[in-house]
Amino acid sequence: MRDIELEQPYTISYKGIYVVCDRNNRYAEIIEHPRCYGGASWARYHYSNSPLILQVNTIGDMTRYYTKIGTSNLELKPSAFAAGIESVTVKNDKVEITYAGLGGGGVGATKCRAYADGVISYDITESGGGRSAKGKIIVPRRERLIIGIDDTDTKEKGATWTLTHNIADALNCSESVYLSHSIVQLYPVSSKTQNCVSTVLEFGCVDENAKNKILQEIKSALLKYSVSDKTGMVAFSGFDAVDIYNYSKMCRSGEVSKDFAMQYAREHGVEIWLDGEGVIGALAALPWFAKPDESIKLDTGLQ
Repeated sequence: MRDIELEQPYTISYKGIYVVCDRNNRYAEIIEHPRCYGGASWARYHYSNSPLILQVNTIGDMTRYYTKIGTSNLELKPSAFAAGIESVTVKNDKVEITYAGLGGGGVGATKCRAYADGVISYDITESGGGRSAKGKIIVPRRERLIIGIDDTDTKEKGATWTLTHNIADALNCSESVYLSHSIVQLYPVSSKTQNCVSTVLEFGCVDENAKNKILQEIKSALLKYSVSDKTGMVAFSGFDAVDIYNYSKMCRSGEVSKDFAMQYAREHGVEIWLDGEGVIGALAALPWFAKPDESIKLDTGLQ
């Protein structure tokens, strides 16, 4: 029989907590990276009842809370609504989140989140047992950076989805956190290498300098490792990419010319970093960030 020593038997620290805001600080997405999926599932169920929460999504081992920015009153009830998010506020370049919970939910609202990567500081009450507890954490305010990439491979070797993930994973840092990767199915045009897919990467960046640095680094890595002379790379900074939906629909249901793609990108605030033929699919990938289960399906429209 093994005798174990648990340093913190009643704490499971989250791997990381990050917050992406829209430019007007009206909405935020709290992205939590837990170590215990069971605990995250319990939190997701209860937190979804919080008045500020508009939508909750799970992508891989991350939970993403789409919220209004503001403060609400939580009427917590054991078993039915035992924990929630009480407030999300923005102060200059930082975001403050206040969690509340009863019993074990209070432990999650305090210690488990306070010690996560990405947390600058925290203020927590005693938790556990029959207590009602609150925890406030302060994290950097981030904005979303979406990067579409296509045509890094040839018919002989390579795979864009693997290269893009490996680059993003290698460049992941506190200033530009790598948040998601989606493979996007495109219309199977005659010039495809095999499956006709592109890739979109999502980062959460603390400021414009961080955005520009990560874009320069990704471009440099693509030029180093791509085996194709047709690589396309585009970037869009915004809370969503709804303005690119119509283009993506066209590209997923038929052939689109490079000239049209370049014009569409310029007219909709998309930066072109590499202008090979792959720019067609790279642009079409942008609306599918954080939608990896939907983006792999070939259909004629977006939900």
